[in-house]
Amino acid sequence: MSTPPLYGNLVPLDREAHKHLRLKTELSTVERVAGLNSLFLAVVEFAEACKEYPIVFVRVGEPPAEGAKQAVAPLAVLGLRAGSNLFVKDGKWTGNYVPAYLRRYPFAMARIEQDSDTVAVCYDSEWAGFSVTEGTQLFAADGQPTEFLVNAKNFLESFEQESERTRNACQALVELDLLQDMRFEATLGNGEKIDVDGFLAVDEKKLAELPDAKIVELHRNGLLALLEMHRLSMGNMNRLAVSQANAA
Repeated sequence: MSTPPLYGNLVPLDREAHKHLRLKTELSTVERVAGLNSLFLAVVEFAEACKEYPIVFVRVGEPPAEGAKQAVAPLAVLGLRAGSNLFVKDGKWTGNYVPAYLRRYPFAMARIEQDSDTVAVCYDSEWAGFSVTEGTQLFAADGQPTEFLVNAKNFLESFEQESERTRNACQALVELDLLQDMRFEATLGNGEKIDVDGFLAVDEKKLAELPDAKIVELHRNGLLALLEMHRLSMGNMNRLAVSQANAA
């Protein structure tokens, strides 16, 4: 079982082994992302996220075989330096919108085995919020999941569905070759230069050259709106540079 960013050690929940497990929900999970300068973003989140965060695309997975195209995924940019999250201050999230990737923590849906389609609700056993004496119960006395755990599972399932929708949207963008490598450069007030690369953004020229029929198709399947939200969000790069200068 691979461990995604943010998580320590994912363990499948078992109603017998974890019948006494509880979660201290009042314990903030924000500190977990204090050292992450980006988080995965599902396309359904673009409308809210684009108001505050730059939304970029990055290559993911293993390099493809010759002739194949590498998969990409969208990220909300939270900082312009590695290990710097400009939206965490004094243990609190300062942004208005919290990405679902963080909201699902400390739970996640994960495949039990690498080549298996079997997924299970897992929890991060390294999270300090778990206890057998304090907090909200995950399982009732009869071994059935509590309402709290059922709601968490429903959220995880919705997250997985939106993640799959996001993968399909990104695949369509890759197939149309509408993304290109980009670089962001800024000079802070103290003269320090910031140079951010390794991300992809829409290729405006290729988008403009698409046939009218393809543009109509992109409009109807929602991809054109996603690209527009992505384009608008890139203006937030300059705002991050200002925040970076103020944090220096």
